Amino acid sequence: MGGLRETEKKIRHNIMTSSLKSMAALLNEWLWQEQYWLPPGISWQDIKMKDEDGRFPLPRDLLITLPLAFVFIALRYVFERIIAIPFSKCLGVKDRIRIQAPSIPKLDAFYKHISGQPSQSQVVSLGRQCGLSQRKIHTWFRHRRNQDRPSNTKKFCEASWRFVFYIVSFAAGLGSLINTAWFWDHRECWRGYPKQPVADAHYWYYILELSFYLSLLLSVSVDVKRKDFKEQVVHHIATIFLIGFSYCANYVRVGTLVMLVHDSSDFLLESAKMFHYAVWTRTCDSLFVIFAVVFLVTRLVVFPSRIVHTTMVVSLEFFQPFFGYYFFNVLLLVLQALHIFWAYLILRMVYKFVFTGKVERDERSDEESEVDEREEEEEPEGQEDEHNCEQRKETINPKLTSLANNCVLNNLTNQRNLNSRLRKAR
Repeated sequence: MGGLRETEKKIRHNIMTSSLKSMAALLNEWLWQEQYWLPPGISWQDIKMKDEDGRFPLPRDLLITLPLAFVFIALRYVFERIIAIPFSKCLGVKDRIRIQAPSIPKLDAFYKHISGQPSQSQVVSLGRQCGLSQRKIHTWFRHRRNQDRPSNTKKFCEASWRFVFYIVSFAAGLGSLINTAWFWDHRECWRGYPKQPVADAHYWYYILELSFYLSLLLSVSVDVKRKDFKEQVVHHIATIFLIGFSYCANYVRVGTLVMLVHDSSDFLLESAKMFHYAVWTRTCDSLFVIFAVVFLVTRLVVFPSRIVHTTMVVSLEFFQPFFGYYFFNVLLLVLQALHIFWAYLILRMVYKFVFTGKVERDERSDEESEVDEREEEEEPEGQEDEHNCEQRKETINPKLTSLANNCVLNNLTNQRNLNSRLRKAR
């Protein structure tokens, strides 16, 4: 009996293994169909290159990006503690002292599992359960939210890490591209496509850039949640798909230009944030103005007029459109839509800067979405009125008491004067 059971297990295991292999083979065959990745009339055999011809991009090259993403996360952890935190102290970054909310089990459970912003009816219910006034419930939740807000040091460390990567990536990318033909003439991006060798410098430019954005996506849950949190996630996902697909389809030449355009302004934004957290107002404002000019020129002028035009129009002179052509251009248009959204926020800041003389807030991405920047200093609307009423009562009551006392004294004084006059008259 035991032998029969073992035989049955082996048969089932072999059947499952063979079915999984057949499904993987079908998926692999469907995914790598030539019509998805190559122009019409070109097969995978046509683009095979010999070793002496150079490196040809293969999908398996991207497998290294996932372990490299974890390497970036580890490097960031070390960088923030060894370099960023001491550097923040040198620049004078200071953290606010936050009031700790007392431990109340029912309120803690509500905050963690339901919401950090209770409605008025929920506040009333919680007040009855805990035996606290509505004002104390509002105050507790405000202090509890403030506890979870990231400190200026944490935000400075995050900005400094991105600044270092973006400036190194931009410098390395510019150095590897400035002597290439397609950097000056964008038609060279498509000449000889898709049989175009990839230089080692451009290969590593792609791999490291993709690994970095993967690390940002993996750590998005612990990073500072900003006003444009959702747009940032969409941007990271679109960028990862764009870099990965363009590498597999050998859109490497135009892909390097896309990455260079984005890196050209990102390091300026991160440096402005660093000085903002250090309260170097003039330096921050100057860097912000430079960033705004570079961003608006590169994202709203250079990107659509040069790169998007090259991929959508110029490329059709060299091959007929196929699935990869449409997919790549859709991703570029998604990025362009995000550029327009961020440009709107930046122009709002420029407007405030021109008319007020300073940048009050980072409209683009330096404001937490869930907690107001001034929440620690201001009361909620309902609370503020209640608190003001109590203060007025406390102020009015002593005045009324003083007035009443004065009236009594005046009456006594008048009575004495009257009595003295009567005595003199008698």
